[in-house]
Amino acid sequence: MFSGIVEEAATVVAAVREGGNLQLTVRCSFANELKIDQSVAHNGVCLTVVALNPDGTYTVTAIQETLDRSNLGLLHEGDLVNLERSMLMNGRLDGHIVQGHVDTTAVCTEVEEVDGSRYFKFEYEVSPEMAAKGYMTVEKGSVTVNGVSLTVCDSELRSFRVAIIPYTLEHTNFCRIEPGTRVNLEFDIIGKYLARLQEVASR
Repeated sequence: MFSGIVEEAATVVAAVREGGNLQLTVRCSFANELKIDQSVAHNGVCLTVVALNPDGTYTVTAIQETLDRSNLGLLHEGDLVNLERSMLMNGRLDGHIVQGHVDTTAVCTEVEEVDGSRYFKFEYEVSPEMAAKGYMTVEKGSVTVNGVSLTVCDSELRSFRVAIIPYTLEHTNFCRIEPGTRVNLEFDIIGKYLARLQEVASR
């Protein structure tokens, strides 16, 4: 489990395809603290550390299902990826409950600077069936964008906006998001459970 509070925007040093899998090698400041089999969220996707490398980097594997649902397959050497280690049970939940299971991707369609902060607008494909299962946003609700816990504003059926303060812009890969950039979305798990309960109760 994660909270959506990104620890570091780390650098991808290699992205190698092996069959349907992608081996991502990443350089970050806490690589020497990681262990094999540890879970780390990469742009909001929970991946398992499979190798600790002599040069201070580590490697994770993303399978085809993950690549189909996320933007990890678009990563190249030199790209920034948002990292968060799994949450400590005795810590504060500063963001919201994040599973690290990306639901879909969205495309940035607009970036607007307002009074020192920036508003990012994202659009995504959604069917009535998916919306009925809670795959949507609500005004002032929570959403995870590339692993960052954010509050929704201007929620529409297929789009929403988020406000990014300068600190978040500087310390995550939002600094490289522009119109046309594809990002990962994880919708609020509480909304999904409520939608499921309503579906079962109506049968």
